[in-house]
Amino acid sequence: MSTQQPVTPHLVVGVDVGGTFTDLFVLDERDGSARIVKVPSTRGEEARGFMNGVVRVSEGNAPTLPASGLTSAGVASTLATIVHGTTVGTNALLERKVARTGIITTRGFRDVLEMRRRDRPQTWGLRGSFTPVVPRDLRLEVDERVLADGSLHTSVDLAQVRAQTQALLDAGCEAVCVFFINAYANPVNEQQAVAAVRAMWPNPYVTSASEVLPEIREFERCSTATLNAALQPVVGSYLARLEDDLRSQGFSGELLIVQSNGGVMSRETACDVPVRTALSGPAAGVIACAAVARASGYPNVITGDMGGTSFDVSLVAQGEASLAAQTSIEFGLVVRSPMIQIETIGAGGGSIASVDASGMLQVGPESAGSVPGPVCYGRGNTRPTVTDANVVLGRIAADRPLGGGLLQALDAKAAELAIQTHVATPLGLDALAAAEAVLTVANAKMAGAIRVVSIERGHDPRQFAYMPFGGGGALHVCAMMREVGVTTGIVPRYPGVTSALGCVMADMRHDAVQTLNKALLELDLEQLKSRLAELAQACQKRLDSAGVRFERVQEVVALDMLYMGQTHTLQVPLNPSEISRESIQAAFEKAYAASFGRVLTGMVVRVMNLRYARIGVRPKFDLAVLAPKGAGSTATLGVQRVYHAGQWWDAQRYARLDLPVGAQVAGPAILEQADTTVWLEPGFNARVDTLGNLLVERTSA
Repeated sequence: MSTQQPVTPHLVVGVDVGGTFTDLFVLDERDGSARIVKVPSTRGEEARGFMNGVVRVSEGNAPTLPASGLTSAGVASTLATIVHGTTVGTNALLERKVARTGIITTRGFRDVLEMRRRDRPQTWGLRGSFTPVVPRDLRLEVDERVLADGSLHTSVDLAQVRAQTQALLDAGCEAVCVFFINAYANPVNEQQAVAAVRAMWPNPYVTSASEVLPEIREFERCSTATLNAALQPVVGSYLARLEDDLRSQGFSGELLIVQSNGGVMSRETACDVPVRTALSGPAAGVIACAAVARASGYPNVITGDMGGTSFDVSLVAQGEASLAAQTSIEFGLVVRSPMIQIETIGAGGGSIASVDASGMLQVGPESAGSVPGPVCYGRGNTRPTVTDANVVLGRIAADRPLGGGLLQALDAKAAELAIQTHVATPLGLDALAAAEAVLTVANAKMAGAIRVVSIERGHDPRQFAYMPFGGGGALHVCAMMREVGVTTGIVPRYPGVTSALGCVMADMRHDAVQTLNKALLELDLEQLKSRLAELAQACQKRLDSAGVRFERVQEVVALDMLYMGQTHTLQVPLNPSEISRESIQAAFEKAYAASFGRVLTGMVVRVMNLRYARIGVRPKFDLAVLAPKGAGSTATLGVQRVYHAGQWWDAQRYARLDLPVGAQVAGPAILEQADTTVWLEPGFNARVDTLGNLLVERTSA
C-alpha cells in the first residue's frame, strides 16, 4: 500500500476578476514555466472561479469544480501565493455602494468633506451637484484644537467623543472616521479620541485620518480617510470571505492584494487601508506592460487597456510607471495616496453608440457591460456597441468561439440591424459606413486620452511605443498609431490576461508620508533623519507581516518642496545616506530647473513633506517562457472579408500563438487567439519578436 507524498506549494497565481471573465496567470516556481487561462467569473463565489481556473491550468481540460468545491484534485495545496487585483473598492465608490459611515471631527469643520476645494463638476458650467459620501447629519463635532505648528491649544473632550460615537451607532453607522484638524502636526488629540471610539465600536471599522494620511491639506486628508472608512466593511468582508473560501478548499499559502501604486500588500493591510486598492486592477496591467516593454527593448511606452466598459491609459518613461500623489475616483471622491497615473474614459468594447438630439454620433460612456453585453452576444441588448461595429465590419469573425467556448458564435445579423436602426438611419448612412463612423468616434476618444498622458504632460508620443492590452485593445492598435503618430506598436503575447500577469510580477510596496512644513534653513536635519527612520520601520513592519520571501529590499525617499509663497510642490529625490542642507538645496534646484527651465535665486525654499517607500523585491521570472516554442508554422486559417476605409479587403486570418519567432505578417490581416483579436490594417506589418510579442510598424502613409 503506497502513501501519497504531500505536494510542496509551488504555483504563484495572478488573478484578475472581471465582470465576465476571471483571468489567471500561473507561474510554476519549480521550472519557471507559465500558463494562462480564462474562465467565467462566478459572482459571489470568487474562490470557486479561482479554483476553476487553476484546475484547468493544472489538469489540461479538466472540468470546472463542482459547487461543493475542491475534492480529491488537491490543486489548492499546490498554490504558494495568490496575488489578486481587485476592483471591489473602485466599483463600490463609483456605484456609491459603500457602508453607512459617520465622521467625528473638530468643532467647526464638519463641512470640509462637502466644501472640497470649492471646485465644480464642470469648470465652466453654471449647474452641477455633489453628494458627499457621508451626509451632514452623520458628520458630528467635538471640542478639541491643535494649531498648525503642532502645539496643543485645547485638549479633546472625551465625554463628547463617547456621546457622538453612541449617536452614530444609534444612527446605524457601520464605520466611522475620526478626523481632527492639524492632527498631521500633532496626533495626540486624535489618538485619544480614536482609542475612546474603538472601545465602544462593535467592529474594527474605525479609521484615524492621521494614521491613513499624516499630511497637510485638510480636505484631501478628510476625503481619503473617510473613503477608507466607508470601504473597510465592503473590501474587508469581501477579502475575508474570499480567504475563508480558499482555506476551506485547502489553500495554505499567502493571499496578496495589488495596490494602486503597482505594489502588493497582505490581505490584512488591504483590510486596514482598502482605499489603496482604488485602481488595483489597471495598475497591475501597467506594471506588466512596463516589464514586457523593457524586455523588448522599449523603455518608453504608452499603455492602453481596453476592456468592456473603459479605456485606461498610462505612460511608462525609462522603464518606470508614472506615479501621482492623488487621484479622483470621480468628482469629489479624492484619494491622496501614491497611485500609478491612469487616465480613464468610457470607451470599451461594450460602449453604446447612439445619435443624440443634435444629430451627433456619441460613443459611451454608457456601456452594455458584460450583462447583457453587445448585441452580437445574443443576450437581450438591442443597442449597438463598439464590439458590434467590429463584428459588422468583419474584424471579429462571427463564427469564432469566444471566451474559451463561453460564446460559440456571434450574431452578426443582429449587430448589423442594431447599427442600422440606431446609427445608420438617423445619420442617413448605410450600415457599413455607420459602423466605421462608430469606430472613428471611439478611436478619436481613445487617442484623446493618449494625448492627455503624453502631449499634455510634456511627452512627445513619437518617442514612445504603444502597447494595447485588454480584450479589445489589439483591435485598435493601428488606429491609435495613426491617430497619435506612434511609430511602433507592441501587442503582448497574451493581451487579455496582462493584468493577471502584472499581479505575479508586482513587488510588495508600502508608502508613507509625514508633513514637515519647514523652511529649509530652519529644518532640523536630525529630526528629519529620525522621522525617516520611523517611516522605514513602519513600512518594514508591513513587509514582515506578509510572510513573503524577498530577493532584496529597496527604499525610495523624496521631499515635497517649493519656494515660499508657492502652492504646488515638486517632488525631489533624497539620498538618505547624504542628508545635508546643501545637498537638499542642490537637488531641489536641479529638479526645479528641469521642470520649469530656471531657478528663483534668492527665494526661500520650503520643505513640506517627507515621502518614503519601502519595496520588497519578489523573485522574478524570465519572460522568455512566454515565447513561441519550436519552429511553428504559418498557422493560416483562411481569408476573412473586412470592410476598411470605405472598401472591402481580403484579410488573411492567422492563429497568432502558432506564429514562430521572426514570423512577419503584412496587413490586412486578422490574428486570433483565445483572449483577443489583432486587426492589422493595410499599410501596416507585424513581426513576432523573441518574447512572442507582436511588433507593429507602419509601412505606408
